[in-house]
Amino acid sequence: MAAMALMLVAAAALVAMPAEAGDENVVFQPCADAKVQRRDGFTFGIAFSGRDSFFLNQSLQLSPCDSRLSLSSRGAQLAVFRPKVDEISLLTVNTTTNPTINRGGFMVAFAGSKYAARSSPVFVGNSSYAITSFTLVLEFHKGTLQDVHWKTGSCSSCSGKSSMVCLREQGCAIKAANCKGQGGSVDCSIGIQLAFSGTDKHDAVLNSWYEVSKLQQYSLYGLYSDLKNSLTTRYDNIF
Repeated sequence: MAAMALMLVAAAALVAMPAEAGDENVVFQPCADAKVQRRDGFTFGIAFSGRDSFFLNQSLQLSPCDSRLSLSSRGAQLAVFRPKVDEISLLTVNTTTNPTINRGGFMVAFAGSKYAARSSPVFVGNSSYAITSFTLVLEFHKGTLQDVHWKTGSCSSCSGKSSMVCLREQGCAIKAANCKGQGGSVDCSIGIQLAFSGTDKHDAVLNSWYEVSKLQQYSLYGLYSDLKNSLTTRYDNIF
């Protein structure tokens, strides 16, 4: 039960939080099943660890909620989020204060018990590189999470940047030596554009992934980073 204990402890703070107005989903733990409608909150987790940690006997991928993986004994780390269903969200994981997340290798997004939906492991970083921008789609059928997809990006934003490289089929990566916490000055925190697809429990269509796909040439995290850097530079000049 070690892995399950890891999940419940991380979600404990969410259990005590009241739902926002219009949020009828009372499930706050990522390892419990929920049936949701548009504008409900939906709790899911992202586990960070080595790729093999997510497989039983190196062959069968299980949900991080499955105690057979014993993720806690492998030093896995967890982030828990509760976005609103069918709203485009930008999720961030601060790796400046915890650079081991970038070096952990892979991450898996997951939620639920009976259906145990989970994504394939996606590369985050190692001692050489760190990927900071991702797109995640949660796919529902009649309000129940059925599948979780990472969408790979292009390498167009790497062009002309000496601190970045293009990793084939994975997108742009920052050279780890340039990251804060590893001797560099670049904020290598992870940014995840989150969207929804499928239908809610009333069969209403979830459209946010369609909206994100139309804007795929843009990055919410990139826009956020540009704004943050602009404000930081402005105030640095004042003082």
